[in-house]
Amino acid sequence: MNPIVSIIMGSTSDLPVMEKACKLLDEMQVPFEVNALSAHRTPEAVEEFARNAKDRGIRVIIAAAGMAAALPGVIAASTTLPVIGVPIKGMLDGLDAMLSIIQMPPGIPVATVGVNGAQNAAILAVEMLALSDEAIAQRLSDYKVGLKDKIVKANKELADVKYQYKTN
Repeated sequence: MNPIVSIIMGSTSDLPVMEKACKLLDEMQVPFEVNALSAHRTPEAVEEFARNAKDRGIRVIIAAAGMAAALPGVIAASTTLPVIGVPIKGMLDGLDAMLSIIQMPPGIPVATVGVNGAQNAAILAVEMLALSDEAIAQRLSDYKVGLKDKIVKANKELADVKYQYKTN
């Protein structure tokens, strides 16, 4: 089994956040890899990774970074693959990382999810893959139906909650 999604994080301290992406990709049966690479501490390794990812069969890259958050942009500068940035909460509640990731120059886009939004990054990656893979598309559709079913169930449970002035 060869990975088609690569999850890259600036350090292993980001793993507790990125585990949500790992779990979602696992649930969707999408082969993935997880590595730590730093735009500032291992810049040559980041560039080599980005240049070779497509040839290795990677189709989407999810890159997590906090603070200066250069990693997603550095990767995007060296590949034609779609890159999804996950700003990690740290200083300034992750606003610094989010602004770093979304302020890319023309020609070097990085899709960006919310702060600590690893699960949404994985869903976005799966949506991209589903465009050309019917089996993944079906699993994604089933997942979205499951989301709907959870809300329908929650609403039924809320109907049983009683308050003196509750009208529904």
